[in-house]
Amino acid sequence: MTIRIGSGYDVHAFAPNRSLVLGGVTIPYELGLAGHSDADAVIHAIVDALLGAAALGDIGMHFPSSDERWRNKPSTVFLTYVHTLLQEQGWKIGNIDATIIAERPRLSPHIPAMRAHLAEHLGLDLAQVSVKSTTTDGLGFTGRREGIACSAVALLEKD
Repeated sequence: MTIRIGSGYDVHAFAPNRSLVLGGVTIPYELGLAGHSDADAVIHAIVDALLGAAALGDIGMHFPSSDERWRNKPSTVFLTYVHTLLQEQGWKIGNIDATIIAERPRLSPHIPAMRAHLAEHLGLDLAQVSVKSTTTDGLGFTGRREGIACSAVALLEKD
């Protein structure tokens, strides 16, 4: 059996007049995230972790911001595409683990919905999907409430 680990990281600045979408879930908040798609930093980090583990490039290679097809698209589309690509290559996802870094909004009430959304769209059991949130205690751009970051790791397996 071949086992591979990939990591991903994504950052988006806050922007007015946009919905805040994280892990495929719309979260009530006065600001959204700036980006070409829906700017879902959680899914973007997970997509990069999955692509990296399979050595299939990165999110910018598959979904460039210069391509109008992806403008304002839900990032779940990216997740589904990458999942299909992995299956075509014979990879199975062992687990994913994501950490959201944000001072506000409070994310813990939304984490169960994020986990469920991700598990559903990746064909995983809920126990294979971990999403956590943390703050930086006021330090850095997330601490100044300028945006949200997310890091993720993924384990892939192939017989």
